[in-house]
Amino acid sequence: MSNSLENVKKIILILSGKGGVGKSTTAVNLSLSLSKLGCKVGLLDLDLCGPSIALMTGLEETSIYRNDKGWIPLTTTHNCEQFTPLSVMSIAFLLQDKDSAIIWRGPKKNAMIKQFVEDVDWGSLDYLIIDTPPGTSDEHISVAECLKHRASDVSAILITTPQIIAVNDVRREISFCHKAGIPIDGIIENMSGYVCPHCSECTNIFSSGGGESLAKLTNVQFLGNIPIDPDLGESAEKGVNYVNQFANSEACKKLNEIATNLIAQKST
Repeated sequence: MSNSLENVKKIILILSGKGGVGKSTTAVNLSLSLSKLGCKVGLLDLDLCGPSIALMTGLEETSIYRNDKGWIPLTTTHNCEQFTPLSVMSIAFLLQDKDSAIIWRGPKKNAMIKQFVEDVDWGSLDYLIIDTPPGTSDEHISVAECLKHRASDVSAILITTPQIIAVNDVRREISFCHKAGIPIDGIIENMSGYVCPHCSECTNIFSSGGGESLAKLTNVQFLGNIPIDPDLGESAEKGVNYVNQFANSEACKKLNEIATNLIAQKST
């Protein structure tokens, strides 16, 4: 068993019941919020067939190297001195053509996940944030098996949107976590209304409160709701540090609040 995670204090899986709920965007910006608060953070992209973390962190055109301990994750501060460097690893760094499709059967994907978990030289981290594929699949089982030796340090955050169909899919993620023995830190409701930048009034474009209601129903902590912000999506597409550039936005304030609460949970 590799010791690549021996100096990683806390591992958080970012899970979603379905695609399109902003799971990867939340993973990136939650990592940046933790980094801004002084934490040493690693971000691992395990969404092998839809890797987007490299683009979102502005590292898409960067090469990856190995040392005697394994792959060396890329680091970025987005040229912001107040941020602790964010360490990033993604299969996108290993592809010669960024438009290449990953057409692999389960065993090959599972082997790659094992390599990513066991063969990356993360060094010392407060948090390793792992962005997983949507749904519950054999990739998730592989992640759980690879991390079972660190079971006491592993937990999950579930991402949903307010719509009932997305909330219902999160129920399956909760069931998966219970069966896999993974504690749940809480639920985040993404795309939770649109806050007008001029009057600060929130308009519920979709339904509202689904994530919070599910949290209460399943006895899981509700971490918060992140409103829709066009700047958030645009920042992800351009690899811009949203947490720095739009620090006064309502979405950024929510992200910082969630990150602060996570740190408080860890210290208790």
